This record gives sequence, structure tokens and C-alpha cells, in this order.
Amino acid sequence: MIPAMNETAASTLRAATLAAPSVAIASVVLSMALVAIGNGLMFAYVPVRLGSEGFAPTWAGTILTGLSAGGILGCLTTGWVVRRVGHARAYMLFSALIVLSNVALGVGTYPVLWILSRALYGFAICALFIIAQSWLNDAVANAIRGRVMAIFYVSYIVGLGVGSFLLRFIDIATTAAPLVGIAFTALSILPVGMTRLAQPPAPEAASIALGRAWRISPVGVAGMLAVGGLSMMIAGFTPIHTTESGYSQADVATLMFAMPLGTLIFQIPFGWISDRTDRRYVLIAASALVVLAGLAALRFDGATLLTIIAIYVVWSGASESIYSLSNAHANDRASKDELVHLSSSMLFAWSISGFLVPGLGTLLTAAYGTRSFMYVAIVIAAVYCGFVLWRVMTTRRVPQEETGSFAPMTAQAPVAVDLAFSPDESRK
Repeated sequence: MIPAMNETAASTLRAATLAAPSVAIASVVLSMALVAIGNGLMFAYVPVRLGSEGFAPTWAGTILTGLSAGGILGCLTTGWVVRRVGHARAYMLFSALIVLSNVALGVGTYPVLWILSRALYGFAICALFIIAQSWLNDAVANAIRGRVMAIFYVSYIVGLGVGSFLLRFIDIATTAAPLVGIAFTALSILPVGMTRLAQPPAPEAASIALGRAWRISPVGVAGMLAVGGLSMMIAGFTPIHTTESGYSQADVATLMFAMPLGTLIFQIPFGWISDRTDRRYVLIAASALVVLAGLAALRFDGATLLTIIAIYVVWSGASESIYSLSNAHANDRASKDELVHLSSSMLFAWSISGFLVPGLGTLLTAAYGTRSFMYVAIVIAAVYCGFVLWRVMTTRRVPQEETGSFAPMTAQAPVAVDLAFSPDESRK
């Protein structure tokens, strides 16, 4: 009788052990989805609130540049923090910093304070994303890693859109928006605080070597340099421009809700095609589509909301696709022991572009108005399209059997850096 009971208990324990990782993995995904809702709301709220208070659009652009500057610092220091305190504590630490950044927004409309607040947010959100990705990469098997990461990114993208849409129902003259952002960030800590997911081992230091990354994949690195600026210009300056152009708070919220959905609409077919042909062809098509959508945005600027939504959905979706396609293309070209160094170098390229290009956009906005961001985005996409076309004409295609698989990603979050793996262990 006792052996039978022991066997039953052992079976129950085995079942619980198998079930726990799935629940634990879902807790990390849910946590980042809740973070995304608060983040999407704040992205829409900041420029709309500044516009309603009569501040010049250059303040919103400067705040966006500050956010990017904080992101660079977060990308460079996350590994060090995780090595000191582990993934779980680091996650809660950076979540607390996002709460503090939203508290600063609720103090009052003080642009200089808001610059510091959003810089703190940029620092924390980049760190959170890197920690969550490395945690998931360590927890899941190779056979399902692609599907888990796809769900992770899709959940985050949808969360951004839902958060932006919430602005329709909030009185921006009050502190309601920062409080809602604080609430979602606080809620996001609960799933991770209760998770049974084992923490990965202390990460190895990942060096930044842009020259080495460029030798592995010029198209991939150039894609990160292009899309870091593209994403910040299109996603960041769209609410600034539409607010300045006189669209209502509800209109801006609806537009910001639709744009992340465009990311999903375009990435799935682009990814499917890129897994079956040279990814560079798809990158050319995506960047050319960004140029055409940018020209349409210029031509129909100030049109009806439905027209603007249709154009910006295409514009955002095509530009975001460059991010995931470039990342997949670079990984196709790298050996297993190069992946960690490659991802950290591409992360740095993305971060630098995401900082410098919004700064340029802010300067041009001060001189020529908020439409300037459209011209900057068009030029970046055109230059990148020409570069990839030149590479196609002068270099051979990677044979199909050498390529990996595509996964949807968002350029509003950092490239995956495998903090949980040493170079020798990565992607076994």
C-alpha cells in the first residue's frame, strides 16, 4: 500500500513539474504584456498632454530623445545588474524604476522633469525586455523556442496598442493616465513575483564589436542602424505630429492603437516569404514600402482619420518588419559561437540610431515643423533599400539550407541578447 501511495505521489510530482514551466513561462509573457499596456498609454499620453498645455512640439521630441538615451544606458548595464542580483530581483528593480518614472509624470507638466522621467523609463524598459527574453530563452527547449518568443512579441505588440487606445477614455487634464500606467506596471510585478521559473545562471559578459558584426552581416547591422531611427521617428513622432495638426485625443489614441496591429499584419506574410527565399529581397520590398507609405503620409497629411490610419498602419508595419527581417538575416550568417557577440553589437547599433535620429528629428521640427519626421523616415528607408539592393547585386545568396527561421519582433523593444548563455552554450 505504501509503495503504491509513493508511486502516486511521484506521478503527481512529475505532472506538477511538467506543468510548472508552462505556467511559469506564461507568467513572464503576461508580465511583459501588462508592462506594454502601461507603456503604450504613456507613449500616447506624453505628446497629447504637452500639446494640450500649449508646449512646443520640440519638447515632446526632446523627451523622446531622452527616452532613447536612457535606453542606451539600459542596454549597456543590464548584464552587469543581472550578474549581481539575478534575473528575478533585477526584473523587480527595473519595474520599480518604471513606476517611479510614471510618478514623475503625475507630479505636473514640467518638461525638464519629464525628460528625466522618460530617460529613466527608457533605461528600465530596455533592461526589462532583455531580462525577460534571456529568461525565456533559458527556460524553453529549442523545439518550441520560436513559438514561445513569437507569442511573447505578439503579446507585447498587442499590449502597446491596447494601452494607446486607453487614452480615449482618460481625462488628460488629471493625473489619471500616470496612475493607470503605475497600476499596470505594479500588476506586472505580481506574475514574476509568484513565478516558479528557475533563474538562469549568471550571464557572461557580451562584448560589443561592430566591425565583427558588420563582417558577419552588413545587411543585418545596417538594418538595425536604419530601423532604430525609423521606429523612433514613426512611432514616436506620429502622436506629436497628429496632436500638433489638430487631431483630437480620441483620434490620436485610435491611430496609436492601429499602428501596432499593422506590425502583426505585415510581419507574418513577410516572415513566411523570407523563410522561403533570400531575406534580402523581402527587406528591399519592406523598405521600398516604407518609402511609398511615407510619401503617401506627406501627400495625405491632414486627411480624414480613416485615411491616416490606413497609411500609418502600412508605414508602421513595413518599418517594423525591417527589424525582425534584419535580425533573422544576421542570425542566418552567424555561427553558434558568434550569436551572443552579434546580438549585443546589433543591440548597440539599434540603440545608437534610436538616440541620434530622434535628436535630428527634434532639431528639424524646431526649424521646419513636425512634418520633418516624415522626410527623415523616407530618406532612411530609401538609403537602406538602395544598400540592400547593392548587396544583392554584388554578393551571393545564402543557400536555403543555411537559413534559420523568422520570428515576429517589434522595433520598439531591444534586440534579444542571450544573457542566459555563454558563447559556447548559446542556441545548442
